[in-house]
Amino acid sequence: MTPVRTRYVRAILVAAAAAVAVAVIGALVTELGPWYQALAKPDWKPPDAAFGPIWTLIFGLSAIAGVLAWNGAAGGTGRGRILALFAVNAVLNVLWSVLFFRLHRPDWSLAQVAVLWLSVAALMVGIAPHSRAGPWLLLPYLAWVSIAAYLNLEIVRLNGPFGLGAQ
Repeated sequence: MTPVRTRYVRAILVAAAAAVAVAVIGALVTELGPWYQALAKPDWKPPDAAFGPIWTLIFGLSAIAGVLAWNGAAGGTGRGRILALFAVNAVLNVLWSVLFFRLHRPDWSLAQVAVLWLSVAALMVGIAPHSRAGPWLLLPYLAWVSIAAYLNLEIVRLNGPFGLGAQ
C-alpha cells in the first residue's frame, strides 16, 4: 500500500473508532429506566427504537465528514482545528446524555443542548474550507439536535421543575 493510501485508511479507521467510542459512551450513560419512562412526553416524540438508528446514521455521516475534511486539510494546523472541533462536539454530545439521563436534569440539558447545537454549526463552518461535502453530511446532525432541543424543551415544560425537592 502506498503511503498516501495508508494515510487515508488510517484516517478512516480513526474516524470510525472515534464515532463508535462516542456512540458507545453515549449509549452507556443513557438509561431508559423508570425515571425516564415516568416523564410526560409530547405526542410527537419519535419512538425510543428510532433513536439508535438515527444516531448510527449521524455518527456514520460525521465520521465521513471528518475524513473528508482531514484529507482536504493541507497541514497540521487545519487538521488540529478539525480534531479540536470534533473532540469538543463529542464531549458535548456525551455531556447532554449525562445531564439528562444520569443526573435527571432536563433543565440543565436544555441549556447545554444550545451549546451542542452551536458546536455542530461550528463543525460545519470549520470543515467547510477543507471539504465541500462535509458540511452537508453534518446537516442531519444539526437537524436532529434541533429536534432533540425542542423535545427537551417540551419535556421540561411538561415535567418541571427539576432538582432538589422537586418531584
